[in-house]
Amino acid sequence: MSAAEQINEFDDNDGEERQQYVTFKVGDELFAVEMNPVQEIIRVPDVVRVPLAPPSLCGLANLRGKVLPILSLRYLFGIPDAESDEATRAVVIDVGQPLGFVVDRVASVIDCDPSQLEDASTIRSSVDTTLLKGVIKNSSASSMVMVVDFQQLVDNEFAHLEHLTNDSSLLSDGLIDDSMNHDDAEEDDDEIQLVSFSVDHQEYAIHIDDVKEIVQMPESITAVPRSAHHILGLMNLRDKLLPMVDLRTMFALSSKDADEKSRVIVVASGGYFIGIVVDSVSEVLRINKDAVEALIPAMAKESELSDITDICRLNNGQRLVSILSIERFFDSGNLQDALNDISEEGMIEQENDDYVEEEQEDDNQVVVFKLDDEEFAVPITSIQEIVRIPDELIRVPKAPAFLEGVINLRGIVLPVVDLRTRLEIEAAERSERQRIVVFLIHGVRTGFIVDQVTEVLRLPDGCVEPSPKISEEHGELFSGMANLRDSKRMIQLINPDTLIDQESAEELESATGGQ
Repeated sequence: MSAAEQINEFDDNDGEERQQYVTFKVGDELFAVEMNPVQEIIRVPDVVRVPLAPPSLCGLANLRGKVLPILSLRYLFGIPDAESDEATRAVVIDVGQPLGFVVDRVASVIDCDPSQLEDASTIRSSVDTTLLKGVIKNSSASSMVMVVDFQQLVDNEFAHLEHLTNDSSLLSDGLIDDSMNHDDAEEDDDEIQLVSFSVDHQEYAIHIDDVKEIVQMPESITAVPRSAHHILGLMNLRDKLLPMVDLRTMFALSSKDADEKSRVIVVASGGYFIGIVVDSVSEVLRINKDAVEALIPAMAKESELSDITDICRLNNGQRLVSILSIERFFDSGNLQDALNDISEEGMIEQENDDYVEEEQEDDNQVVVFKLDDEEFAVPITSIQEIVRIPDELIRVPKAPAFLEGVINLRGIVLPVVDLRTRLEIEAAERSERQRIVVFLIHGVRTGFIVDQVTEVLRLPDGCVEPSPKISEEHGELFSGMANLRDSKRMIQLINPDTLIDQESAEELESATGGQ
């Protein structure tokens, strides 16, 4: 809906030589903008706050599936901030791209003769007159209305940028970038990667190659009549029905209601995709094969252990992680028969060639994590591992200011940086949900503390938009915005290679003794 349609309660006279203006209040001043570039006037939407952004940017909003930057006119005009109320609006103006400018209230639509527009330099105002196109005097709205030059306003605020949008996207040539995957082949031969999770306070793991994605519990689950007791129901995952298996029931454990920590691990085998419901996902582990032992054959015959193939011993044997075989898991407990029954009733489909082809081509997997209340993501291939934060980080004398400390990661000294500090977000107290996400950047293995790792997500094709380039540093660090319209989520995509520069990487390497 256009601005004119939204404010059609105002009676305008449309003359050929007369210009229409939308007037609005900011503080005690009355301003105006030509009607032509005004796309619409909306209530101030919820926004995603953006790190490393100028103070004028309130955040990014989702306007009918498009990312819309929202800016504060009070800040741009040097007027003290004020709480929004029922009258507060965002005026969406096209200045090469749509931008939303927050105003205290929209006043009216006026039209005036061009002769009424006078030079702004002749007036005295709290607003910088270089940001004004002129002043309308003796209009029907007021004795003086200041006409804002929004193009000049944006040029001043983002003068150091050639374009307000970042043309590069993390998905421009596919999410997977070989330059991000620095693993040595020799190292890969000696190590395995596992996704660990908890069920009834016990820790289990699945080989990362078997994990398609990890998602949060859905708000609603469709029950399956006459289904096996371990089939929790069906969830909708990108317009496909996904059977959900309750691991507690499979393991003959007491039932437990899902909570905010519960996750669904999506795996595939036997011609089906299924979601395994677990209490929580813990870490992504990179383990030396020497730490993995095959389960004793006599124990493997026990029904409750039949899905477990190996035991991983960590922390000098103090921490045991049971490794599940997805192939055995599908064969056990008549799971395959239960899935076949659901398929025969037409509630789910077996994998077909199109689905398999889509699965093979769609490599857009990201790991989603939180900082404060905002969601961020990095390509799953860029992550070395995800580990818990130890009770204490070891401080390093004369270390770079951005270094939070170091930890001993299987005999390797790992430098750790707080990602909140890196993105200039207010610090937070340590919590059990925080994790260290490990990357290999400029040849240096480095860990970054995040508030919470929430899921592994496969981004649908076409959901990634260029991230508004609101500062040089922001444009380098954030390579796109995943706009998930169905779930009304916007996830900021980080390019891990830019988290530290070459010089900082060398400082970290020096501080940790070059390990």
